[in-house]
Amino acid sequence: MISLPPEARPAEPTSPSPTAAALTRRGFLKSAGAAAGLVIALQLPLMRKAYAGADVGEVPTGDFAPNAFIRIAPDNRVIFVIKHFEMGQGVTTGLATILAEELDADWSQIETEYAPANVKLYANTELGAQGTGGSTSMANSWMQMRRAGATGRAMLVAAAAQRWQVPAAKITVRSGVVHGPGGRHATFGELAEAAAQLPVPVDVTLKNPKDFVLVGKTSVRRLDSAAKSTGTETYTIDVKLPGLLTAVIAQPPAFGATLRHFDATAAKKVAGVTDVVEVAEGVAVVATGMWAALQGRRALKLDWNLDAAGPASSAALYDHYRALAAKGDGAPVQIDPQHKTAMASAASTLEASYEFPYLAHAAMEPMNCVAWLHDGMLETWGAHQFPTFDHANAAKAAGLTPDKVKLHTLMSGGSFGRRANNWSDFTVAAVNVAKAIGRPVPVRVQWTREDDMRAGLYRPLYVHQVKVGLDAKQRPAAWQHAVVGQSIMAPTAMAAALIKNGVDSTSVEGVWPTPYTLPAPEITLHSPSQAVRPLWWRSVGNTHTAYVMETMMDELAERAGADPVAFRLAHLQDQPRFAGVLKLAAEKAGWETPLPKGKARGIAVHYSFETYVAQVAEVSLTADGQPKVERVVVAVDCGTAINPDQIVAQMEGGVGFALAALFYGEIDIENGRPRQGNYNDYRVLRMNEMPRVEVHIMPSGEAPTGVGEPGVPPTAPAVANALARLTGQRIRRLPLSRTSFKTA
Repeated sequence: MISLPPEARPAEPTSPSPTAAALTRRGFLKSAGAAAGLVIALQLPLMRKAYAGADVGEVPTGDFAPNAFIRIAPDNRVIFVIKHFEMGQGVTTGLATILAEELDADWSQIETEYAPANVKLYANTELGAQGTGGSTSMANSWMQMRRAGATGRAMLVAAAAQRWQVPAAKITVRSGVVHGPGGRHATFGELAEAAAQLPVPVDVTLKNPKDFVLVGKTSVRRLDSAAKSTGTETYTIDVKLPGLLTAVIAQPPAFGATLRHFDATAAKKVAGVTDVVEVAEGVAVVATGMWAALQGRRALKLDWNLDAAGPASSAALYDHYRALAAKGDGAPVQIDPQHKTAMASAASTLEASYEFPYLAHAAMEPMNCVAWLHDGMLETWGAHQFPTFDHANAAKAAGLTPDKVKLHTLMSGGSFGRRANNWSDFTVAAVNVAKAIGRPVPVRVQWTREDDMRAGLYRPLYVHQVKVGLDAKQRPAAWQHAVVGQSIMAPTAMAAALIKNGVDSTSVEGVWPTPYTLPAPEITLHSPSQAVRPLWWRSVGNTHTAYVMETMMDELAERAGADPVAFRLAHLQDQPRFAGVLKLAAEKAGWETPLPKGKARGIAVHYSFETYVAQVAEVSLTADGQPKVERVVVAVDCGTAINPDQIVAQMEGGVGFALAALFYGEIDIENGRPRQGNYNDYRVLRMNEMPRVEVHIMPSGEAPTGVGEPGVPPTAPAVANALARLTGQRIRRLPLSRTSFKTA
């Protein structure tokens, strides 16, 4: 998903390649929405009448509901309807902060609930669908939530002015209380009924940012922390319904394998097993509980056809991809007509080949969903990250029209992209099982971690081949770059809108467009198809492109005898925000201050999801020669900081997530089967491996941009660059666990 900042967007290409509009993240996501027949609906002003006939749940009598996002009850509770999905990133708190700021509500009176599936009311205006992804939640909601809060406040003030017979200008609102002349005051709840009878203002005045009391402040506590800490938060596995059954599914053991037949005789004899049914996903064993379901699955006799299973192995894929990269005939991403001449006249060249494995999302909560077909309708309970996809796919699987389907969205224990797929795989699986058993009972399909880890939907395996022509002063004179890897978008319904001239922009974002002034580029892409179904992974294409670009820039600086920071700045022309985070990170890390022997620093800077992040990593080697990341200094420019503590948390989490992939992340395919299945062989970062992380937020008056993903891309190259300084070794193949290190 391309996300180059406006000032860095290149001139029109000189040969066939995607247009600038198609290469912007927002542009192609909106195109995707259009291609899928989705509607972008700006909600404001949408007042109480918007609830009439809309599937937004019951609005209690007497509640003041000035728009689709706010309800105020007579008992003074303020209920915010949250249109984005909470998976640990803090979006619930962020949206509530914006609404409460403009409403002038007291933080203690706020409650939240998830919005139902209703794209007309709750669309993500940057994606063209109702859903959460691409680090767009705050960016698309900023002005929308501000207007929603300001509308509610204006109507409460108008109700108070009418009641007290004073001008509205004489009334103030602070912490959920409306104050008037002469010491008069009223709570929101006391004014709710009167406010609900008033006309809705078309234009409202928003606060001056200098008057913010919640936005940008560190005193705002997360709304979901208490429930998660006390174990009272409801996840899908906690759902309890009358007669609820549990199902597990025996899925194909290899990619591309199909079921010949199965024998369920032994499985049906397991105490608690109620049904064994074949579904599109495999063979489902349904039982009164998880243990019985697992025992029943183990007792199944399954005959799989493995003739079409593949790919043969990861090693074979790397060989194939390297050969494709060397051919030089990939789809053109950007071709400078002077490239061949510039490369031929180069005084010397620097060549590098990079290899990146398949990566699983490895979210703490494995996939699950409850489905209940009853009374001619379908209800589901689950982590519905993209209600637009899940609503349509669930209805299709059930054979019902969407108006007969109701989604109940629950918080999830992580996603990192896994729960946002347009097949709605685990939701559809639950519907398929509920339909197959043929009785109106609710059933929870629960995947084990091994089920999830081995089911595909990985960040694709990639190979990059780079050749840089250098002039006599060792400065870049030509840049040749071939990228090879599966298209994330090709298997989706969005392919026609998002793949242009053979180029899936999510495969090359971070390589092209680029903020760096690269002379005479030739950038190409091969997108071979495989039986392994790919999916976006936290920060999407930037997961591999940032590593290549930032380690190459470091190596080029070394060739030129230049300081890595100064070298980057020299190639970032008219890029003040890039330069700003780069300088800030270097300054706060003490870039020019020598480190003790046995330690080294590395730096990287990257732009993704409209946010600029630079990181400096300090590394050392342990006594047994293993890399240890001791400190990471982060500088982030994400526009207006809504919740500074959450921005810090997301940067810290991004560093930890990136380090896990850098050190250990790898799904290795053998005979068409993934070897890894759980945290024992797909390692995540342990507490003692987490470095000290310092986060510095650039002050900004710009609109807020994403923070959920942009902290990930710079970490790995910053660490790799530090290791190169420390050991003299340039790391071309990840993860680091494949490399032995020694000090230079």
